[in-house]
Amino acid sequence: MAKRVRYLVDANVLMEAHRRYYTFELCPGFWDCVAWNYKQGVLSSIDRVKQEIEDGKDALSHWVKKACPAGFFAATTDSKVTAKYGAVIAWVQSQARYKPEAQAKFAGDADGWLAAYAKERGFVVVTQEVPAPESRNEVKLPDVCDALEVPYLNTFEMLASLKVRFTWKPST
Repeated sequence: MAKRVRYLVDANVLMEAHRRYYTFELCPGFWDCVAWNYKQGVLSSIDRVKQEIEDGKDALSHWVKKACPAGFFAATTDSKVTAKYGAVIAWVQSQARYKPEAQAKFAGDADGWLAAYAKERGFVVVTQEVPAPESRNEVKLPDVCDALEVPYLNTFEMLASLKVRFTWKPST
């Protein structure tokens, strides 16, 4: 039997969906899809992403607090994940191309934790970021994933992989 692919979503996946193309009013099916796939053991995120989202005072932060399935945001406190995070930060710090401000910002964001968790637990990272291997001002999650050999893709590639279809019904 083939191993099931598990996806770990970045904050920007949920934030962009909420703000742009899958708003709660326009496409509630996206949010139902997130919850359903979590319950199937296929889709989740981490506590650090939850913290980033809860900092906002909008419909997405409300969804996270009130409607998101319990357990969707996994804890990053496991010693193996913490050790992988140390390796992620060490790699970023070893890259002379990044300005110190970029390295410091990355160390304070959830992205390093996403990469570490995905590497340790065998997840595919889902992010709306794109690689920027020449960037000096910002450490991009896909570049870290490439360095760590962690697979990643964007929201739409994940939805296609899951064979998700949002269908339309006329309003009555």
